[in-house]
Amino acid sequence: MKFKIALLLLLVTSSLFSQIKLEGVVKDSTGILLELANVVAINQETKALDSYGITNNEGRYKLNLKKNTSYKIQVSYIGTKTSEEQLETKEKAITKNFILQYDNALDEVELVYEMPVTVKGDTIVYNADSFNRGTERKLEDVLENLPGVEINDDGDVEVEGKVVSKVMVEGKDFFDGDSKLATKNIPSNAVDKVEVLKNYAEVGQLRGVTNNQDNIALNIKLKEGKKNFWFGNIKAGGGASNKNELYLFQPKLFYYSPEYSVNVITDLNNLGEIAFTRRDYFNFTGGFRNPSRQSGTNINLGSNNLGFLMVQNNRAKDINTKFGAANFSWSPNKALDLSGFAIFSNSKTELQENKGVQYTNPDLGIPDETTESNTIQRSDLGMLKLSAKYKPNTNNQLDYDILGRVSKESQDQGFFSSIIGNIDQLETSSPYSINQNLNYYYTLDDTNIFAFEVQHLLQDEDPFYNATLDDKANYNGTANNLGLDGAQLDYNIAQDKRVKSNQVDAKLDYWNVLNNKSDINFTLGTILSSQQFDSNIFQFLDDNSRFDPTPTINNGVDTNAIKYNFSDVYLGVHYRLKSGVFTFTPGFSAHVYSAKNTQFNNRIVDNFFRLLPDFNMRMQLKKSEQIVLNYKMQTQFTDVSKFASGLVLNNYNALFSGNPDLESALSHNLNLSYFSFNMFNYTNVFANINYNKSIDNIRNISVFEPGSVVRVSSTFNSSFADESLSVNGRFERTFGKLKANLRGNFNYSKFNQFVQNVQSINESFSQTYRAGLRTNFRSAPNIDLRYLYRIQDNNQGASTTKFVTKTPSVEADALILKSFTFKTDYSYNNFSDASGTINSYEFLNASLSYRKDKDAKLEYEIKATNLFDTKSQNNSNTTNISVSAAEYYIQPLFLSFRLRYEL
Repeated sequence: MKFKIALLLLLVTSSLFSQIKLEGVVKDSTGILLELANVVAINQETKALDSYGITNNEGRYKLNLKKNTSYKIQVSYIGTKTSEEQLETKEKAITKNFILQYDNALDEVELVYEMPVTVKGDTIVYNADSFNRGTERKLEDVLENLPGVEINDDGDVEVEGKVVSKVMVEGKDFFDGDSKLATKNIPSNAVDKVEVLKNYAEVGQLRGVTNNQDNIALNIKLKEGKKNFWFGNIKAGGGASNKNELYLFQPKLFYYSPEYSVNVITDLNNLGEIAFTRRDYFNFTGGFRNPSRQSGTNINLGSNNLGFLMVQNNRAKDINTKFGAANFSWSPNKALDLSGFAIFSNSKTELQENKGVQYTNPDLGIPDETTESNTIQRSDLGMLKLSAKYKPNTNNQLDYDILGRVSKESQDQGFFSSIIGNIDQLETSSPYSINQNLNYYYTLDDTNIFAFEVQHLLQDEDPFYNATLDDKANYNGTANNLGLDGAQLDYNIAQDKRVKSNQVDAKLDYWNVLNNKSDINFTLGTILSSQQFDSNIFQFLDDNSRFDPTPTINNGVDTNAIKYNFSDVYLGVHYRLKSGVFTFTPGFSAHVYSAKNTQFNNRIVDNFFRLLPDFNMRMQLKKSEQIVLNYKMQTQFTDVSKFASGLVLNNYNALFSGNPDLESALSHNLNLSYFSFNMFNYTNVFANINYNKSIDNIRNISVFEPGSVVRVSSTFNSSFADESLSVNGRFERTFGKLKANLRGNFNYSKFNQFVQNVQSINESFSQTYRAGLRTNFRSAPNIDLRYLYRIQDNNQGASTTKFVTKTPSVEADALILKSFTFKTDYSYNNFSDASGTINSYEFLNASLSYRKDKDAKLEYEIKATNLFDTKSQNNSNTTNISVSAAEYYIQPLFLSFRLRYEL
């Protein structure tokens, strides 16, 4: 492997030193320097496009050309005649300027090649074939070749440092714009152009009165042969491991016409190739956004999902997945668009984890704990959405969406604790939710614009928890607190919960455009929320009967029947002013709040008024360079479970009781960011600083049983402020065929914790540094070198920990003899603490595929994953009361054979 890397680096170096530089400026006939003019160099011997460039704001361009080569240089700009000149390169750099003549007629010189990149206002258009190297199979592979475009660690698409909010194909939303489903499934050979739509506005009528500068969408243009025809591919494969037989079946079909589109994606495999994770499911908004998200109110409805162990880096001991998704859009006429999608995911996952847990402040008598767990997770997730958009003219638009979710999940876990002993745990849940959205936008005239948005959420959650503890002696203290029957073979305890939520979120906006430099916005809105919470703890006896115990703590209350109502009526005013390079948007919102909780025939009411200011300043230095300052004050409200005063069994070692007298918290958030993207040399710079301070935050006070890890926690409003600071930076630069990047991420948080009635400050420092170097040759092998260095430093009062992760990695791909595609990736991981290395492990994957030529229908592939047969990997985790280091077991070496058929 080291020899291969050295050889590839030698090829890269020799290629770079065999080039010379051509540079100069482009002007029009009046002498004005032209920004965003296109310059291409066509090799006269090979007829290939060897280099291209776009002029910067000073009209300057720069191309890297081969020595001693004959070129045709073409320069083009909208509204001018294309200039063409022959050029012979020698051994030295060349300076050459161009003057373009204005001409409304068609260009006399025929462009032999499409420009790789063109800029039209706020739209950047990439010609995919100009960047493809022949080894691409998915849209993701195409995007990673494009300058200024990245796929981040979460699988989201970033353009010029900003996360893409929507992906469309031929102007139609692809599964409501979800970028991950698009990048992982759209075949690369169908992509003609990639359009980057900056300053993207979902509603065209609001484009001039809302801040869209951070909104970016992608529109994928298909090749001509892919329109009005079904296209896609079907992949099938199998193999064997030392555990079971392996299988894979992945049909992906697409149809696009001007009137309608259909997308069908399916995936069945037990190779650990997860098409749609639980995290994807719960993060999938379906395009829904809360209308009051800018109002200054943050209300949390809580999450009663199961305490699922998370799959680490899409790896686990065993993974079986079944996934199916369908998306359609139909335009029966120019005014009406109908669309929808359905998603279903089924998975069975086996996990094994060993963990060492260090609790805060050992002086308080809380012992460190080691745990071992073997877990079986089963998950059925379903989602259905239907949408309609009616736009009879440019002044009226009506949108309606309905999104339904349903799931059935379970987690069966065999657990061992060095303190408690053996525990069998079972968690199940079958929640559902229905979300509806209605929006109407009306433009009265050029200066008066109205928008009405309302959203309704109905949600029902029913998590169930059951723990069977064999070693009764280690749990007797907790059993006595819970009032359990001790005359049983073991302690078999359970917790039933039911949480129902019903929320309406609505607002009416009015914009008055005062002039071309300023406008004012008035917002009248409301949030009405109602939640019901029921829970009770019970014990299964040896004869399978059910016993309802009476606790000896928490005033003997272990059941909950609480209703929580919340309302917010607010008025917001924002004024926007443009002055030179500055845009100022000061504003405020005035809120009348009411929070009521009723339980045990006792009603507690909290009514108050609050004024929340906010401010936005944008400094537009250039078209692609800006500084943004944001300040926002927010009121934070918690969910119903934090008010419930009855005892709740969150886990075998975690009992909880709420506080009906809780009040809201207040937070201050300050954000400063800098962004610059230079099309001239493809330099991307991004920096961001974010500071948050929370006052009267809701915190837990935890009391551990003496010599045990079992704790009882309750909530209160902390009089100590909590603070967090994050700093992110990124620098990317393209040097000819090399693309280099440096990234740094620093996070600091400080909050106050209360354990054993002792207050201490919990500080967490997280630093992550990344460096990468990637080649982008059309025919030569390409490599991607990366290095990651991460520090997790925690100070929890009298307890400190420090974990360091070092990960160098390399990826390589090559097109061999125009028919064979070879891909491989390797990573070395070192996980250590202050005493030394805890574990080091390596991963190596490789694949070799054969396709007769780029238009062939069949492709044959052999793929190997985890070639070193690595058994486990490590990570660390921090909570408000503990720090843990875990060893996580993964799938063994897999070897599979695959057949892919292109439609």
